[in-house]
Amino acid sequence: MADRPLSPHLSIWKWGPHMLVSILHRVTGSGMATVGLAVLLWWLGSLAAGPEAYDSFAGVMGSPIGILVLIGLSWAFFNHMSSGLRHFVMDIGAGFEIERNKTSALAVTASGVILTVVFWAVVFLK
Repeated sequence: MADRPLSPHLSIWKWGPHMLVSILHRVTGSGMATVGLAVLLWWLGSLAAGPEAYDSFAGVMGSPIGILVLIGLSWAFFNHMSSGLRHFVMDIGAGFEIERNKTSALAVTASGVILTVVFWAVVFLK
């Protein structure tokens, strides 16, 4: 083999919050695409099938497990949105300094949780 530099590997890089946000961005996008689509199709199908099917859907989504799924989907949405805004700022050329990058990654993680808590507080308190 030729003597050439090796590409950086995960074992070389020091783990940081910016790496977590990058991975979570992909995971939340995939999660919303699969779980969110399944819930949406189930909801639409139950609407089309009549009141009994919709009552079954509403019963499952109103149960603790259903609420947990909906909270997870809303966290995925808010986290993905916050991360997307971070990527938008980085796409215009800002925020690449390592400390600013780590700070924005922590802000994305916190904002996803905070927005989810605020959203569900509004839902449950109405």
